[in-house]
Amino acid sequence: MSDAETRALSPGAQIRSLMRSLDRATLSTGMAGGDGWPYGSLVMVAVDQDGSPLLLLSDLAEHTTNLKADPRVCLLFDGTVGLEEPLTGARASVLGRIEKVAEDRLAERYLRRHPSARMFAGFKDFSFYRVAVERAHIVAGFGRIHWVQAADILSERAPELEQAEAGIVAHMNEDHADANQLYASVLLGRDGDGWEMTGCDTEGCDLRLGGAVARLDFDAPVGDAEETRRALVALVQRARQSAAD
Repeated sequence: MSDAETRALSPGAQIRSLMRSLDRATLSTGMAGGDGWPYGSLVMVAVDQDGSPLLLLSDLAEHTTNLKADPRVCLLFDGTVGLEEPLTGARASVLGRIEKVAEDRLAERYLRRHPSARMFAGFKDFSFYRVAVERAHIVAGFGRIHWVQAADILSERAPELEQAEAGIVAHMNEDHADANQLYASVLLGRDGDGWEMTGCDTEGCDLRLGGAVARLDFDAPVGDAEETRRALVALVQRARQSAAD
């Protein structure tokens, strides 16, 4: 998404877009034991359909000990990587309460985003967590600073799409790998061959190649499998036309 497109979004939508586009964040928890020290750690993240962060954490990790004592957490999503002037880029501190979840759909959404995590996701000392967002603070460049409440950050849920997502993603990867490649190389200008889709939601789809991730937004929100199909077809047509010009 261009800087001009980002500026056109509301602060809440900017935060959600940032969370959807990144696959890692800094998790801050309060050190267990009551001494009050903050503790920061790198975590790999995905987000649920509505934008709620999802994590896979080990019981042996320091941050897990901390959050079990106090579920209040902060996730810093940093969109400034690679910028010549990092302070002109967007970053968001997302505050909420973390809770353990045992829902197959959420686990699969995370593991499609982070396929290498499958090797330890089944270990007894690993669990999936979801952050119930309460508010967030975004700095999107000089003077573009806002506190935003959860209602303005999270998108509306689309139950039909949530249930259809896994099938849509599998279909795109198995039968339309060429479309995924067009999305990444032509529409997003990303290098490399073999891009795969890892998820789709009401606002766009997620792609991955090795350690690289990419986000492609739809022209308009979708709510079910048929609307998603039409949105994906429209993007393919645009990519083919662009490649032909």
